[in-house]
Amino acid sequence: MFWYFSFLSFFSPFFLFNLMFCFPSPSLTVKFVNCGRGGLVRFECSNPFDFRIEADGVVYALRPLTLSTLPTVPLVIIARDKTNQQQWQTQVRLTPPVGQDHLEPPKFFQELAQDIQAPPARSQGLQEIWFPSRQTDSSSIGQLKRMKRDWVIPPINVPENSRGEFPQDLVRIRSDNDKNRSLRYSVTGPGADQPPTGIFIIHPISGELSVMKPLDREHISNFHLRAHAVDLNGNQVESPIDIVINVIDMNDNRPEFIHQIWNGSVPEGSKPGTFVMTVTSVDKDDPKTANGMLRYKIGSQNPESPTSNMFTINNKTGDIITVAAGLDREKVPQYTLIIQATDMEGNPMYGLSNTATAVIRVTDINDNPPEFTFFGEVPENRVNVIVANLTVTDKDQPNTLAWKAVYKITGGDPTGRFSVPTDPTTNEGLVTVVKPIDYEISRTYMLTVVAVNEVSLARGIHSPRQSTATVSIRVIDVNESPYFDPNPKLIKLEEGMLAESTLTTFTAQDPDRFMQQSIRYTRLSDPANWLRIDANTGRITTIAVLDRESPYVKDNMYSATFLASDNGVPPASGTGTLQISLLDINDNAPHVYPQETEMCKKPEPNGINITALDGDLNPNAGPFAFELANRPSDVRRNWTITRLSGDYAQLNLKIGFLESGIYEIPIIITDSGNLPMSNTSYLRVKVCQCDHNGDCTDQQHIIAAGLGTGAIIAILLCIIILLILVLLFVVWMKRRDKERQAKQLLIDPEDDVRDNILKYDEEGGGEEDQDYDLSQLQQPDTIEPDTIKPVGIRRMDERPLHPEPQYPIRSAAPHPGDIGDFINEGLKAADNDPTAPPYDSLLVFDYEGSGSTAGSLSSLNSSSSGGDQDYDYLNDWGPRFRKLADMYGGSDD
Repeated sequence: MFWYFSFLSFFSPFFLFNLMFCFPSPSLTVKFVNCGRGGLVRFECSNPFDFRIEADGVVYALRPLTLSTLPTVPLVIIARDKTNQQQWQTQVRLTPPVGQDHLEPPKFFQELAQDIQAPPARSQGLQEIWFPSRQTDSSSIGQLKRMKRDWVIPPINVPENSRGEFPQDLVRIRSDNDKNRSLRYSVTGPGADQPPTGIFIIHPISGELSVMKPLDREHISNFHLRAHAVDLNGNQVESPIDIVINVIDMNDNRPEFIHQIWNGSVPEGSKPGTFVMTVTSVDKDDPKTANGMLRYKIGSQNPESPTSNMFTINNKTGDIITVAAGLDREKVPQYTLIIQATDMEGNPMYGLSNTATAVIRVTDINDNPPEFTFFGEVPENRVNVIVANLTVTDKDQPNTLAWKAVYKITGGDPTGRFSVPTDPTTNEGLVTVVKPIDYEISRTYMLTVVAVNEVSLARGIHSPRQSTATVSIRVIDVNESPYFDPNPKLIKLEEGMLAESTLTTFTAQDPDRFMQQSIRYTRLSDPANWLRIDANTGRITTIAVLDRESPYVKDNMYSATFLASDNGVPPASGTGTLQISLLDINDNAPHVYPQETEMCKKPEPNGINITALDGDLNPNAGPFAFELANRPSDVRRNWTITRLSGDYAQLNLKIGFLESGIYEIPIIITDSGNLPMSNTSYLRVKVCQCDHNGDCTDQQHIIAAGLGTGAIIAILLCIIILLILVLLFVVWMKRRDKERQAKQLLIDPEDDVRDNILKYDEEGGGEEDQDYDLSQLQQPDTIEPDTIKPVGIRRMDERPLHPEPQYPIRSAAPHPGDIGDFINEGLKAADNDPTAPPYDSLLVFDYEGSGSTAGSLSSLNSSSSGGDQDYDYLNDWGPRFRKLADMYGGSDD
């Protein structure tokens, strides 16, 4: 019996064991093709009891094989590389030869093995490569045969990055010797059995050469393989042939610049065509094809001054040269170019591109003479501020047109933010800010100012360079107010949004970009108290339900104002307005209008026209549906309602007569909103006796018009509250009187000087003496000048109004703590005053009650003798003082 060994390659990218051998049982050697690796590979067998494999790859059967002794598991052959310990393995199955009793292998082998006993069907249209035929020389019979190559096999082209299914058939290798015997084909070389392995395989029977995975030309551009044909015993049948596989390039790599940033320089004032620098880019694709042919161009130039095309680039070599004049280091010290490289010869549709940056520094040359420079500084956003004073010297006659200077700004102020008026007195130029300056836009200004006279220079005299000055102005940064953008901000929302709902984020921007400041937000105006703003993020949420029908909403718009404040020095703030356009929802039920009406006892055929009011807008309002309520039962028995239009209905009386009085008729009104809302509204109908004009003649309806149940209860409550207030006031007054009487009982009448002053008969002067002011006894020094009696109201015994001689003013006594001390002080002052009248400066006193500690005024005696003074002048004061003149002014007699 013969057995066929079918070696099935599963894990070996290097060795292809798809060979079939037959041998007689019990023992026969089977040669194992090692694909040219020689003694570098060591072979192992998974069943050393039945099989042995030698170092040269020969497999031996150690005992006779029968169906009963057939192994139940597949035979595994392991090939291990001695150098790097890399290993591969394959499985072997045993099947009976064709024509013999069929040996049914286990199911495991059926699923695992592939039937490769016969060559597979040839692929249609696959290119075939035949081994050259062997020819023999006729003169060398009996000698070794010499093989000659008849032709050279052309290379095979395979595109890189193929996305087709793998393995992908390339060619079929054939030998004309396979017609009469079975041959086995194999390939060797890099990509097959040499690194990188596993890229190409050949079917051992059909000779189809296939590629196993996508190729990368940038990694390996071509492969050199050798094809072999051997018989079943491993004997070489054909001489090996060389197969060259070229990997066709695809445009799969972008150009790459050697440097991402290129630095170059060019002197200022260079002429067009001056070489600046060269940029270089490489492409990994084939440079012999369009995939690797690059073209360069300048994408952008920054700044675009004095023109946007100051430079150009050679599209093939990458050389950058100047193309325009006007390079000025004092104006533009550096240019930045974006260079773009594109393959496919610059085709923008199919080519791949990449960019790099070229920085060109403009070097300085001596093209400016020394100049005087004036310096100044100004805070931003300030106008009408003098920054610097420019002083000029003119040897012409002062204050003439030839001496007066006129200053003009010739450079450095393209937006006209400065002016230089002339001081008429000193002839100085006053550099003045006329438009606001923003520090965040420009921190410094370099102005060129030219000074000329009001009249032109004489013919032949040229303006010297000294007439031009440079003014360097530094802008001082100040804290600016944050601003909201947009302001106002409009959002649209449906009303009825619940509390704690997020509406929007209303943030402000700080124009001070160079200050590290934070902004905090507060609510400035929120009439309905609906909103809350997060102090840090500006997120606005609701704290109440938004209602479009609120009185704070005007034309469906609600406005709230918020404040943004920074933490600068000093702090600055700005306001922003949030406008909320509220969209209407059906959240209000309709009610009847008017709520009150009149009707005669015997109504005319026409009834009462009513309508409905709804706080919502259309389509959440009308048209309305009107119907009478089912209860009370007499409503539908006495009344009927008819719809006139979408918004109006008519209420009619079913019966012919109705008693006078007030009737409340429940009417159910339903609006037309999505999810309609209904409401039972009561219509007050006043039924009365009417005249021929239809007007009520009963007075009862007039009384009842405003005296409903609620009104009567309200009036009674008001009356009760008013009575309670009056009662409480009376009780409070009585308690106050009792407290006052109790306090008077606690005070000793003799100690209370102020309250013990009583009236008694006048002591002279008639009734005019009764006009006195008792407040002098309590606070004698608080008399105000306006309390003096007007002219014309005087007593008969008062001093005359004619001019009197001026006497020294007597010093006012200090505020006395006791009335007795006050009187004594006044008495001393009167005694020591030579101009004092016979009466002292005290007021007229009434009776103060008995037991006064002060005693009687008659007990007061002057400390000086009467003879020290002359009282004759008392005769001039009138008849009332003559008695005193006789008593004091006379002689000792």
